[in-house]
Amino acid sequence: MSKTALILNGPNLNMLSVRQPEIYGRQTLGDIEAMAAQKAASLGLVSDFRQSNYEGELIGWLHEARGKIAGVIINGAGLTHTSVALMDALMLMDCPVLEVHLSNIHKREPFRHVSYIAKAATGSIAGFGAHTYILALDALAALLADAPKDK
Repeated sequence: MSKTALILNGPNLNMLSVRQPEIYGRQTLGDIEAMAAQKAASLGLVSDFRQSNYEGELIGWLHEARGKIAGVIINGAGLTHTSVALMDALMLMDCPVLEVHLSNIHKREPFRHVSYIAKAATGSIAGFGAHTYILALDALAALLADAPKDK
């Protein structure tokens, strides 16, 4: 099994720093990708960081990664609250799945309080801006360290 952390980002996250910076911050997705790569390397992991505005592409990446990666970190963006198909694909994963959100979805509009991704996730981290990804990488590394070694 590789030491790869597949970090998936859903619709509109390519517009970070432009779309509602008062909620999502001023960092670009590229900034977050660079932070995540550096943090992953410090933990002995490789970051495979991707973004798509298309549900099917995210699902395809999960199918391709099954059995080949150490864990998934996913910010499903708007698909978090709507996509049963993405939840089903995450439930197929044979590794830890960590849900992340830049904002605290529980302090926002009521429709954002429901997460289909959470039903498939090992855990969720929200509300810490770009640092949410760093916290998720730390959590993934801890989960992998605690996992039985015979896998």
